[in-house]
Amino acid sequence: MQNTTPNPKADPLLELIQPDEAIQQHLARFGARLIHVNEVVAIEVAGEIEGLIPGGAPLPYRLVPDQGSLAKIAKWRRLSPEQRLALVQERMTPAIHDALEDDIADFVIDVQKRARKSGVDAVAFLGALQTGRELFSRRRQVVENRLEEALHRREETEHRDAALRSVPLARYPESFELASGMRRRFIAILGPTNSGKTHQAMEALTAAKSGVYLAPLRLLALENYERLLDRDVAVSLVTGEERRLTPGATHVASTIEMLDTGRQVEVAVIDEIQMLEDLERGSAWTAAVCGAPARTVYLLGSLAAKPAVEALAHRLDCPLEIHVLQRKSPLSMEPHAVGSIGQLQRGDAVIAFSRREVLEWAAGIARAGLRVATLYGNLSPEVRRAQAQRFRDGEADVVVATDAIGMGLNLPIRRVVFTTAKKYDGISEDILPAWLTHQIAGRAGRFGIHEAGHIAGFDDSTHRAIARLMKTHPEDLPSRGFYVTPSLEQLQSISRATGEQSLAKLLETFSRNIDLSDDFFLPGDFAEQIDRARWLDVLRLSLPERFTFSLVPFSSRVTMLNDAWQAWARKVANGRRNYLSDDLEAFERAKYPLQAAEDACKKYSAYAWLGYRLPDFFPDAEAAVEIARETSARVDRMLAAQNQDGRRAGARDTRRPPHRSGESRGGMLRRGRR
Repeated sequence: MQNTTPNPKADPLLELIQPDEAIQQHLARFGARLIHVNEVVAIEVAGEIEGLIPGGAPLPYRLVPDQGSLAKIAKWRRLSPEQRLALVQERMTPAIHDALEDDIADFVIDVQKRARKSGVDAVAFLGALQTGRELFSRRRQVVENRLEEALHRREETEHRDAALRSVPLARYPESFELASGMRRRFIAILGPTNSGKTHQAMEALTAAKSGVYLAPLRLLALENYERLLDRDVAVSLVTGEERRLTPGATHVASTIEMLDTGRQVEVAVIDEIQMLEDLERGSAWTAAVCGAPARTVYLLGSLAAKPAVEALAHRLDCPLEIHVLQRKSPLSMEPHAVGSIGQLQRGDAVIAFSRREVLEWAAGIARAGLRVATLYGNLSPEVRRAQAQRFRDGEADVVVATDAIGMGLNLPIRRVVFTTAKKYDGISEDILPAWLTHQIAGRAGRFGIHEAGHIAGFDDSTHRAIARLMKTHPEDLPSRGFYVTPSLEQLQSISRATGEQSLAKLLETFSRNIDLSDDFFLPGDFAEQIDRARWLDVLRLSLPERFTFSLVPFSSRVTMLNDAWQAWARKVANGRRNYLSDDLEAFERAKYPLQAAEDACKKYSAYAWLGYRLPDFFPDAEAAVEIARETSARVDRMLAAQNQDGRRAGARDTRRPPHRSGESRGGMLRRGRR
């Protein structure tokens, strides 16, 4: 142990504390001096400790012992020289000095052990002990913080390297073992709405010995399931919330997330391939293209998807045929805006962009004496189907819908009327993208029912804006940057490689550190899943259970649904079953019965979704499906009654109903932003 006596004159404020010769001599024995810091007089000790640093270099330090603060400067100046000396001698003794150096040595040895264990050099952090003018406890915390940060960075680097080794994203297609081992070919049928894309592919699927149809929506899966049934094909329906299993089925109609990558088929049909670019769900299309185990894979969608399809086929080394179809019936802008509700006609589809606006327009149109069907994203597939059927059967003159109408739902629409050319995207209200405008407008003039389709804006400014958008060519999808999300197997692989058990941290590791070698594949947006995972990580659930709960399809923003989800998770964590309670009448007592009934449908569907994945804890899945159907029927009756009441309520009103832009909850069509 060696002391280094500092120069007392080095303190420019020394005159304020006026140390006399006796104090200076006493402190010099310990390599100490008086200092003035933060209006306090204190003792600062400097020295070197041998044998702590590898290589033999002494460890220098300059610190204030934790008992080295003497007095505030005003009080110090009131003390007599004798009182000052006595106070200094009390606070700096051989025992106190030795204890300080012992504490420093013990701390340094501990820091070096921890650093060495993780392969970190501790010497750089120990320089914080030489700053002076601060308590040892404070400088000790600085060293701790710097070491923890270095260890954290080191751990992140190790986790990143381990994750890169365990899940090489550049070889993502190889994770689908069955598909990657097959010789597959792609047939892309691209073109606008009403060009017969689905018809061609479904003909090939019907003729195949085995096959799968993959839909973006449960409603479309159901429609094509029934189409195959009508052709006497042995087909099963498999969606997240429903199973209709046919013994010996050769075909499956399912939502795209439910693709069975372990069952080889002759033909696969992937619908709405342009959804590859969707930030939230595009990863399901990437997985289907890479993993559909079919000899022939049909890719249906917009012509804008052509560069993406070509890039994927090249990357997967699959032969590609591209067939471009033209629209079967002409589509044109009306010469003038509609102008008033009184000018709406039978066969019109009126487009708004939120649930509230759809209901407001429906009420106004019903008051004008027209029969109305309503379609928006919050409705269950069963209700949307029933409302669409009312329009098909002529029980409704006009359909009022969000952009949910743009995907599937073949309706006998003669004219599409836009109430606005703007949509709220969750952040701000902005002009509609050209691709979405074309997709919605293309629903007009269904081939075989109308000779042509027509498009209009309700008011003049909307009409002009829609006309410009219809002349704008939709931007092509990029040929790289296809979204992927981690599977449970990939997360378990990362967990084994890193030792990490937190689902949230595993998801973050995948998102931030996974191999992006050439940016052909990119992590998708699973921020909401990570938020859910943070909540789930505090429960006594296995990693597979937490992963399953993190994926339940519901909106966490709906309080009733989020509360139910949390209650279910807590019960599973406690090893208890979740039995379904029949509270069908509860929503009728709610302040907003229609909204409550819509949310109830989603609750029962979420229960069924969990029931198919965790049957031991959710034994009432089949009952949940039936209750969801019954609740959907009630929603349909409530909508029909609401529109009927509107027709009875008043005389014909040609004024435009109130139109306020709001949060869009009805849209199903989204394209990711790059």
